[in-house]
Amino acid sequence: MNITDYHAKYFAHELDKRCPSDSIQKLMISLADAQVDLNPHQEDAALFAFRSPFSKGVILADGVGLGKTIEAGIVLSQKWAEGKRKLLIIVPSSLRKQWKEELAEKFFLPSILLESASFNKETKNTGSLNPLNRKDEIVICSYHFIKSKEEYVRRINWDLVVIDEAHRLRNVYRTDNKIAKTILRSIADSPKILLTAT
Repeated sequence: MNITDYHAKYFAHELDKRCPSDSIQKLMISLADAQVDLNPHQEDAALFAFRSPFSKGVILADGVGLGKTIEAGIVLSQKWAEGKRKLLIIVPSSLRKQWKEELAEKFFLPSILLESASFNKETKNTGSLNPLNRKDEIVICSYHFIKSKEEYVRRINWDLVVIDEAHRLRNVYRTDNKIAKTILRSIADSPKILLTAT
């Protein structure tokens, strides 16, 4: 399909159109091509995440297997459609590839897995001052990686940070929970979605 300048302007207008934050219209355009069958509770959860745009974040705490990844994917798709591309997903190491596959297969969103080896290689080969600073890919990292790269994470004004398995951040005030303290400190000013079944 060829898109004319007229069509491009129309689509840009539709994406930019102002809708109430609790309206499903806010999400429908960005999800037009998504390969997901949304359940009403997933739509409600995504809309809940948009209701308080001035808050620092929300907790989505559906039970196991009820689609928290889909709910977060809906919000990520909307942010992407709005041109807000500073998106970070922090997950346990074992879930990084699953997140990348879900974003690609269900939402057609580009992402990159960053870990110490790829981070260091990119810094060396491209001279990038901060490989986390992406415009065309959602960054997916592990808890341990984010802890080790706190200074780089803090330099970016994230449009949204999604933290999967957020119950791992509990007891943040205990002195021995250094990972949780470092992660929350490094993204303190960024809007967040915390996903947990606990």
